[in-house]
Amino acid sequence: MKPHSHILIVDDDAEITDLLGEYLKGFNFAVHTACDGTTMWAELERHPVNLVVLDVMLPGVDGLQLSRQIRQRSAIPVIMLSARRGIYDRIMGLENGADDYISKPFEPRELVARIHTVLRRAKSSEDCVAAVLDSDVIHFDGWVLHRGERTLKSPAGLTVVLSNAEFRLLSTFLQTPRHLFSRNQLVAQARGRTMDVFERSIDLLVSRLRQKLAQDPLAPPMIKTVRGVGYMFNVQSVQGGPVWHS
Repeated sequence: MKPHSHILIVDDDAEITDLLGEYLKGFNFAVHTACDGTTMWAELERHPVNLVVLDVMLPGVDGLQLSRQIRQRSAIPVIMLSARRGIYDRIMGLENGADDYISKPFEPRELVARIHTVLRRAKSSEDCVAAVLDSDVIHFDGWVLHRGERTLKSPAGLTVVLSNAEFRLLSTFLQTPRHLFSRNQLVAQARGRTMDVFERSIDLLVSRLRQKLAQDPLAPPMIKTVRGVGYMFNVQSVQGGPVWHS
């Protein structure tokens, strides 16, 4: 039977990862393990992880920092484990990007229940994004993208002309707003499509789109550059709706 989801357990206690791994496999999860931040990133590169179970106390970079880094780079859900039981510790975990927080010791069955809940919530969020992207029109921070007509309206009501490559790049960013894309990921989105030599430079393409979205010189750029990593589409809301013809 095909596993429901891939779970990555990050804990430097091998006994805990072994016991939890075997238990979760009994609920048809594919389980991967890591003992620190370095092996965690390697496992995330190697497997299509759907959720990370992350201990706070780790050698080197601690779980709080790792949770924050995960959230900066992706929307993968994180459940944090900690021996600290105080409300302040729980708040710190949630503020650093965790979707849930479980204090040790805990019943493994409770962890399974929390995993199912967080995965359902993530799936619901993905369905909402899919519904938006299926819409004729996408609204984001005052802008309106007409997908069928491939036109973009600024908050001031001006039409902004987009090339095919710029339209594809904007559509990619709108799929997962506030998600950190590497340059390779953005190139992969264009794989198999016709692009001229100039459009093959993702940096130049991002720069062109950023300029077209920069209506207010005092506002922070909508496309944020993360040095050495890639780009993030930093918008507050994305909503879909039907086309209304006047």
